[in-house]
Amino acid sequence: MSTQTIREKFLTYFQSKGHTIVSSSSLVPSNDPTLLFTNAGMVQFKDVFLGREKRSYSRATTVQKCMRAGGKHNDLEQVGYTARHHTFFEMLGNFSFGDYFKREAIQFAWEFLTGVLQLPKERLWITVFEKDDEAAVIWLDEMKIDSKRFSRCGEKDNFWAMGDTGPCGPCSEIFYDHGPSIAGGPPGSKEAEGDRYVEIWNLVFMQFNRDVSGTLTPLPKPSVDTGMGLERIAAVMQGVHSNYDIDIFKVLIQAIRHLTGSKKMLDHHALCAIADHIRASAFLIVDGVLPSNEGRGYVLRRIIRRAIRHGNQLGLTESFFYRLVEPLITTMGEAYPALMASKVMIENALLQEEQQFAKTLQQGLQLMETFMAQAKIKTILGEIAFKLYDTYGFPLDLTEMIAKEKGFSVDRAGFDAAMEKQRAMSRQSSKFQAANEAAFKTDLQSDFVGYDQLQHKAIILGVFKNNALVSTLQEGESGQVILNQTPFYAESGGQVADRGFLVLDNNVFQVEDVQKIGHAIVHYGKMIAGEIIDRQEVKAEVDALYRQAVKLNHSAAHLLQSALRAVLGSHVVQKGSSVDENRLRFDFLHFQPVSKAELAQVEQLVNQQIRDNYLIETTITTYDQAVAKGAMALFNEKYGDQVRMVCLGDFSSELCGGTHAARTGDIGLFQIIEEAGIAAGVRRIEAVTGVKALDYIETRKHFLDQLAQKLKTSIAKLPERVDQLLEQQKAQATLLQAYEHRFAEQKQQTLIHLAETINDIDVVISELKDIEPKLMREMVESLKSRFNRAVILLALVHEGSVHLVAGVTKNCVDCIQAGELIKRASEALGGKGGGRPDFAQGGGKQIDQLPTMLETIKNWTKQKILVK
Repeated sequence: MSTQTIREKFLTYFQSKGHTIVSSSSLVPSNDPTLLFTNAGMVQFKDVFLGREKRSYSRATTVQKCMRAGGKHNDLEQVGYTARHHTFFEMLGNFSFGDYFKREAIQFAWEFLTGVLQLPKERLWITVFEKDDEAAVIWLDEMKIDSKRFSRCGEKDNFWAMGDTGPCGPCSEIFYDHGPSIAGGPPGSKEAEGDRYVEIWNLVFMQFNRDVSGTLTPLPKPSVDTGMGLERIAAVMQGVHSNYDIDIFKVLIQAIRHLTGSKKMLDHHALCAIADHIRASAFLIVDGVLPSNEGRGYVLRRIIRRAIRHGNQLGLTESFFYRLVEPLITTMGEAYPALMASKVMIENALLQEEQQFAKTLQQGLQLMETFMAQAKIKTILGEIAFKLYDTYGFPLDLTEMIAKEKGFSVDRAGFDAAMEKQRAMSRQSSKFQAANEAAFKTDLQSDFVGYDQLQHKAIILGVFKNNALVSTLQEGESGQVILNQTPFYAESGGQVADRGFLVLDNNVFQVEDVQKIGHAIVHYGKMIAGEIIDRQEVKAEVDALYRQAVKLNHSAAHLLQSALRAVLGSHVVQKGSSVDENRLRFDFLHFQPVSKAELAQVEQLVNQQIRDNYLIETTITTYDQAVAKGAMALFNEKYGDQVRMVCLGDFSSELCGGTHAARTGDIGLFQIIEEAGIAAGVRRIEAVTGVKALDYIETRKHFLDQLAQKLKTSIAKLPERVDQLLEQQKAQATLLQAYEHRFAEQKQQTLIHLAETINDIDVVISELKDIEPKLMREMVESLKSRFNRAVILLALVHEGSVHLVAGVTKNCVDCIQAGELIKRASEALGGKGGGRPDFAQGGGKQIDQLPTMLETIKNWTKQKILVK
C-alpha cells in the first residue's frame, strides 16, 4: 500500500467518524514562541486543548508536517544511522476536544489498523499506563486483546504532559511486531530497546490538570490527542523494516544514486541522510524559512550543509542538492501541491546555499585534515572548531560528524568560549542601549486608544527621570511619562512611534519617542515649558501631520507586498519592514534582483489600487478565522486570542496592529526609489508616498531639465542625444587607443636601441613616461618577442605610485626570474609584487627612490648574468 493511499485512507476513515479534516499547519508554529518547529499534530490545536480558543468542530483529523531538528526535540544526529529517525516526518492524528474519550479513541484505532489496513491482530502489542485501569479494561474486556500481548508501563513511557504544569494524562501505545527474526523484546521488558517491536500509534488521554505542587485534578472536559508516524506505518504496510525502504525514500535514494553516476555500492548512511534532508529543507523553505546564521534559518543551514558534506563523500563535488527537488515533487507533490508551486523558489534557495558553502568547504576540510594529522590527542581544539564555524561556515555539529568519522571528538567547551568571546565583542556596540532598556522596568499598565483619536485626556500613572520614579519633571529635564490611556502609538511591527505633546495649561512635555515596556506605553521626551506632576490629568496630543505621513507609508507597504506577490509569485513574504514619516522600507523573500520591468509593473499595480480608492477596513477576529479569510501573518509574530485584520479592498489582507489611512486614495502616489539585495534570498525595496513621492518626481524632472539644457535637446530626445554622445565617445576612444599604441611602439623602438647586451642577453631596465599603465604588460611581451634572449623591467609613475612590470624570455629563466626581479624592485620602493618566472608585476609608493632602485637593479641583474 502506497504512502499516499495510507494518507487518504486515514483521513477518509476519520471523516466518516464525524471528524473535520484540518489541513497541516506550517512547520513554523504561527502562534507559539515556545517552539522552534511544529513537532507534533497537536501543536496547531494547543490553544483549543487549553480552552483559550473555540473551534466550530469538536473532532478533528490531520496529516501534519513535523520537524525534529534543533531545540528540545532534535533527531538530526541520528538521521541516516538508524531505521526510523528523521528530521522531517508526517504525523497522522485524530483529536477530540471534550467530545469522545478513551473508549472511542481505542475503538477507532483498533478498527482502522485491523479493519481498514487489515493488519493481523497477533502482530500488534498494546501498552497502557500502569495506573490506568479504565484503558486496560477497554482493551482487555471490550476489545478482547490477548493479555499475552499487553503491558502496563510506568510514567516515563506511558504518561504525557504538555509541560511541568497544565493538561496531562495517561497514554496507550500500539506496537507492531516485526517478528522473531529481528532482535528485541516487547515493550516494558529489558529487551525493549531492540527493533522487533516498533511503536506505530500513541493515544494520549488528556485527563488531568497538574498544578505547581504536582497535584492532579480531573479536567471537566477530557480530550484525546493521537499520533501515528506515517513513515512507520508505511514501512509496516510495505513489508519493510526500515523507513528508508518505503516508496517515498526509494524514489529519492534512486535519484541520488543517479546523480552520482556510480554503479558501485554507495554509503547507505549518506544516501539516507541526503534523502531525509531534502524533504526537511524543501518543506522549511516552502514555509518561509531561509538559510541564515540564527534561529530556524540556522537549523536549515545546518541540514543543507550536512547534506552537501554527505554528497561530497559520495563523489558529488558539484552543486547537486537542488536537483533533488524534482524527484521530491514526483513522490510528494500530490499530497503537498505547495511543493510544485514553490519549485523554483526551493531550487534557487538550495542552489545559493550550495554555491556559498562550496567556496569554503574544501578549505575547511583541508584545515581539519592538517590539524588531525598533526594532533597528539584525538580532540579538535575549540578554537579550530570555532574557526571552521566562523571562517568556513561549518556548523559545529558538522565538524563533530566529520571528526567522529576519524575517531576524534570536539572540544565543545573551547568552542563555546570562543563563541562567547566574539559575542562579548559584538555586544560592546549596543551596550549602552541594552543597559538603558534593562534599567527601565515598570509594572504599570496602559491602554492604547489612538486608532480613532489623536487627542485624549489621560491620568499620569508615573513620571520617571534617569529611569527612576520621581514625582515631577521640571522645564529642561528629560524623562519618561506613563499614562493610563494614550493615543500615542508605540514603536512596533516596523512602524515608528508617534510624536507630539502632553499638555496641561502652559505646561508642555514634548514626546519624542514611545515604547512598549511590559504592559506600559512609555512616552520618552523633554519638558519644554513648566512642569509635569504625577497623577495630574493631561491632554495627550499626537502630531497629526506626522501620524498621517506614517499611516500613508504603512498602508502603501501593505499594497506593496500584495503587488510583489502578484508580479513575482506567492513565495514573496515579508522579512522585515520599516515605516516612518519620510519613506517605507520593505524586505522580502526573492532570489534574484527584481528587473526594471517588474518594478514598473509593481509600481503601476500599487498606484492602480490608490486610484481605485478602496476603503481600508479593520476587523477584530480570531487568528484562525483571519487566516481562513486569506489574511497574511508574520511567521515569527506572537498573536493574542484576538487579532486585528486590515483589509485594503480585495487586494490586501494582513494581520497588523499598526495605524493606517482611511482609504487607499489618501496615499495619493507611490514611487519606488531603490531595490537591492541585503542577504541571500532577501531583497529590499525603498519607496515614498504622497508629498514625498511628488517631491521625488519633481527632483528627477528638475534634473532631467538641467541635463536636457546642458545637452541642448529636449527631455523627450535625451535618450537619443545620449546615444549620440556615447557613439562619439566610443569613436574617440578607438582613435585614442590607436594613438596610444602608435606612441607605445615608438617607445619600444627607443628601448630596443637602449638595450645593453651582457653575455648574449639583452637587458632593458628603464622608466617610461606619458603612457597608460595598462599598456605596460603589452610592451613587455612585445619586447620579449623582439629579442632572442632578454631581461626587461619597466617602471612608470602614475597617480602617486610606481608601477612595475618585468619579463624574462623563457630561455633565460634558469639565469634570472621575473618574480625575483620584481620582488627586489618593489621592496626597494616600499611595496610588493610577484609573478611567474617569465612575467611579474609589482609596485611601490616611494617615488623618490625610483632612480636609485633602477641603478641598483641594473647592477644586480648584471651580476646575476655574469655569475651564471
